[in-house]
Amino acid sequence: MDPMILTLVAIFGVLVLLIIFLTFFPVGLWIEAMASGVHVSIFSMMGMRLRRINPSKIVRALIKAQKAGINVNRNKLEAHLLAGGNVDRVINALISAQSAGIPLEFEKSLAIDLAGRNVEEAVKMSVNPKVIETPVVAAIAKDGIELRAKARVTVRANISRLVGGAGEETVIARVGEGIVTTVGSSETHKAVLENPDLISHTVLSKGLDAGTAYEILSIDIADVDVGRNVGAQLQMDQAEADRRIAQAKAEERRAMAVAREQEMVAEVQEMRAKVVAAEAEVPKAMAEALRNGNLGVLDYYKMQNVVSDTKMREAIAGTGAPVEKNDEA
Repeated sequence: MDPMILTLVAIFGVLVLLIIFLTFFPVGLWIEAMASGVHVSIFSMMGMRLRRINPSKIVRALIKAQKAGINVNRNKLEAHLLAGGNVDRVINALISAQSAGIPLEFEKSLAIDLAGRNVEEAVKMSVNPKVIETPVVAAIAKDGIELRAKARVTVRANISRLVGGAGEETVIARVGEGIVTTVGSSETHKAVLENPDLISHTVLSKGLDAGTAYEILSIDIADVDVGRNVGAQLQMDQAEADRRIAQAKAEERRAMAVAREQEMVAEVQEMRAKVVAAEAEVPKAMAEALRNGNLGVLDYYKMQNVVSDTKMREAIAGTGAPVEKNDEA
C-alpha cells in the first residue's frame, strides 16, 4: 500500500480519536473552570455527558457562584437541571439577592424555580415593586347609586411565600372585594366621591396580602365614575311587576264576570224557552177543554176580555206591550 495513503489514514484516525476525546473530555471547559477557581475534574464532566447533562451549564453556573462568593452544591445543581429547572436563573437570583441584601437560601431558590415561579424576577420585584392595575369594579352604595372604581396596587414579592402562596389573580380579586365592601357600606355615593382614599384605608386594613406571594405596599384609587341609579331602576322594575300582577288579576276578574254573565244569559234563554214551550201548550189545553166541555164559549170571551184589559193597563202604566185592538170584544 502506498505510504501516502497510510499516512492520510493515520492522520484521519488521529483526528477522529481527538474529536471523540474532546467530546467526552471537555478540556477547554475544564481549563476554564480551573482558571476560575472551580474544582471540577475532567472525569466528572465526562460523567455529566453520560448522564445527558450539558457540562457547560453546570460549570458556568458554578463559575458565576464562585465569583460572587456563593456556596452551591454541584450535585444539587445537576439534580435541578435533570428535573427541568433553570440553573442560570437560580444563580442569577442568588447573586441579585446577595447584592440587594435580601436573604435567599440556595435550596429555597431551587424550590421556587421548580414550583414554576421566576425566582430571578421575584428578587427583582422585591427590589423594585410592581404596580398591578385592577379592572373596573362596579359597586352600589346604600342610596342605590352605582360607582365604578379602578385601583392601582403596588406589591412587593414575598420570597418566603413564593412556594404555596397565591398569585396576582388572588390579589386583584381581594382588592375588588374590598372596593365592593367599602362602597356598599357607604350611606351615599357622595361620601366615596369626596374621599376616595376611604377605599384605600379600608382595603389595606383588611390584610388582603395574607397567604399570597406578595406584600401590598399601597392601594391607590386611579378613577371613580358614577354609573347607573340602580335603586331607582329596581323600584321601577318592582312597580312594573306590580302593575302586571294587578292587570293579570283584573283580567282574571273580568273573565270570571264575563263567564258568569254568559251563564246567566244561558239560564235566561233556557227559562224563556221553557216559557215559550209552556205558552205553546196553552192553546192545546184550551182546545181540549172546549172539546170536553170544560170551558164554554162565553168563558173564553170573558178570558179574552180580561187579557185585553190587562194589556191596556200595562200599556197605560208603560210596563207592557202596546194595546192591541180586540175585534172579538
